[in-house]
Formats: sequence, structure tokens, C-alpha cells
Amino acid sequence: MNFNQFQLDSRIMSGISQAGYATPTPVQTAAIPVILSGRDLIGTAQTGTGKTAAFVLPIMQQMLTGGRKRSRALILTPTRELAEQIHQAIRELGKGTPLRSAAIYGGVSATPQIRQLHQGVEILVACPGRLLDLVEQGAADLSQVRWLVLDEADRMLDMGFLPSVQKILRLIPGQRQTLLFSATFPQEIESLAKQALHQPERVSVGLSRPAHTVSHALYPVASHLKTSLLLSLLQRTDAGAVLIFTRTRHRAQRLAQQIGRKGYKVTSLHSDRSQSQRQAALHGFKNGHYQIMVATDIAARGLDVESISHVINYDMPDTADAYIHRIGRTGRMQRKGDAFTLTTPDDLDMVKTLEKIMGQRLPQTLLKDFDYSQPAAVKASVAAFSGPSAARNPRSSGRFAGAGRRR
Repeated sequence: MNFNQFQLDSRIMSGISQAGYATPTPVQTAAIPVILSGRDLIGTAQTGTGKTAAFVLPIMQQMLTGGRKRSRALILTPTRELAEQIHQAIRELGKGTPLRSAAIYGGVSATPQIRQLHQGVEILVACPGRLLDLVEQGAADLSQVRWLVLDEADRMLDMGFLPSVQKILRLIPGQRQTLLFSATFPQEIESLAKQALHQPERVSVGLSRPAHTVSHALYPVASHLKTSLLLSLLQRTDAGAVLIFTRTRHRAQRLAQQIGRKGYKVTSLHSDRSQSQRQAALHGFKNGHYQIMVATDIAARGLDVESISHVINYDMPDTADAYIHRIGRTGRMQRKGDAFTLTTPDDLDMVKTLEKIMGQRLPQTLLKDFDYSQPAAVKASVAAFSGPSAARNPRSSGRFAGAGRRR
């Protein structure tokens, strides 16, 4: 099975080839024919299953078969990082086409964005807040929207964007094709789907379960030893890229500094960083300048870096959905990945929830030669960890030698 089955324009096929796509993923196989047929669609798919291309490719195909008009396709996303990444995917896949795209989001000057809109774009990727601002200023015209994509709708709900999305729905033509993608479907999203879509086809891939290419391991540890254990784990890996999650932006910043002092090339991604700092961090992580990124959930939403081999949950996420989104950053496109979670006694309920969803026990690992006996009154010493120059396990083969003993 390959992309030829969709009978896409040769210019799009060239973009697919240059992007290195070999065969369509399950969500692409299921969604592309439905979208090409003109039907509305509700897609349930995990992060990292190729859903961006699943809606971008058929929208571009339909655009190329008709005339171009300003902002004919509108893609709404919850975060600026995701907006930028979808925009880059459109540019990559549509490189040989005359289709133009723009990404609209807050945190940066609106002037270049307005200039792009005045020049005319066919595909507009936007965060709801900045888009409404530009509409009110008369800089964005939504009267010609023919395709609407609501991407990661559950996260837009979590971030409080639902009223803005509903306002945008009232501003665009009712005669359109609407595609809604969400990892979970709380009642509010079901209601939104009824309001925005007409007799949609449902496509579900990997609902509520992590990708099968990801291996999971729990590392039980006392709270005061988490940083020491993390540094020990990092010392034992030759991984390509490591993404570490924390619950708070302050912890993300502090942990990145602690890791950096051990000689690692590390950056951070959180809401206290400016947009230019975020973009520099993302670019540096993608091109390999930084081996490690420490991030919060919202900042890393939609992060698309294929070389991520390990995701480490320094803090257990608050929900099973957040866990699925976090570890979806590795094991992408059928590649193998590892997800390690540092757990404390306070995390036992969430562990049980995850095991129920995944239908399996998550292996618990004690790291070999790590001193778990250090009392809380004694500040955990990390002096013994000499960073990336320390001796590595020669059999690690790019994975954590986390070998330890399972229990």
C-alpha cells in the first residue's frame, strides 16, 4: 500500500516523496478517502500517527482542482508551536504547488502576519485568540473558508478556547467541509461536533492507548531523589534526543539548568520563555544542537521531532490523556521509543489508571547501583555524575542501559 492509491496531484506526490513518506499510516489510509469525498470527518488518533498529513494532503488536492481564493482553508490549533509545525508541514508537502500558507498566533508582532494575509494565502493555520483579533481589525477575511479543521479539539477545550472557536464558527460560511480531530471526547467536544459538523464520518485509530512501538517503564523513587535518579539515567544513555516533562514551568527551567551543569546540551520549553526563545529552542532541538529538552505539557503540545528516542516523565502527569500525549512524542511513524516515568507513592492511583487503559502491568525498574537509601534530610548529591563524558554501557545501543532489576 502506498500513496498512489489516493490519485493525488503529481506535485503533491513530489512533496510526499521529498518529505520521506513511504507508506500511509492507518489514520491517513482511513481519513484521506473520506476527506477527498467531501464528507465531514471526526478523527480520533494518537499523537504521532500522521494525522497532520491526513488532513493536509486531501485539502491541498481539492484546492488544486479548483480556483484559489483568499484563506480558503482554516486550521485551528490550541498552541502556537503546533500552528507553526502544521504550517511547516504544509510548506514541505506543498513545496511544488502554488498554494500559500500562513501561521497566525499570539506572542509575536502581528504586522508580518497581517502582511501575509494581505498578500493572500490559501491555507491559514491559526490559534483562535490572535485570529479573532485580526478579524476584528479587518485584517483577516473568513468569508471564503471552504475547509475548516479543528485540530486537537480536546486541548482547545482544556485551554479555554471553546467560546472563541464557537465565535469563529459563526463567522465562516455554513457551506463548508469540517474536520475535527481529538484524542478524547468529553461531552463538550461531542456538543461542538454536533454544532460544527454535518453527518460526519468517524475514523478512530488507537483510541486511548499509546502507540505499540513505545516501551514503558516505571522508576519508583522518593521525591527528594528524583533529580539524582534522572541524572543517573541520562548518564547511561547514548540516545539521540531526550524529551523530559515536568508539571510546572519553574521546575522545567530549574531542571534544565541542573542538567546543563553536568555538561549536557539542554534547552527548555515553557510559558515563561518568549516566542523567539521558544522557536530557537525548538529549532535547536530539531536539528540536534540540543540533545535534551525539558518541557511542560502545554508548551510541548504538538511537538514533532522524529529523532526523539526517549520521553522521561520527571513528574507523573495529572491525567491518563496527558500521559498518552507525552509519550506520543516518541515511537512515531513505526519507530521504536522508550517512555520512562519517575514515580512516587503519590502516583499510585494514576499508575493503576494507566494500567487499566493499557490493559497491562507497567514494569517497575530499580536502577542498578543507584543509592536509594539516602535520607530526605541529606541533600541528594549529584557530584558523582559526570555528565555525557562518563563511561557508558557499551551494550546500550542507543537506548537507556536501564537495565536494572525488574520487580
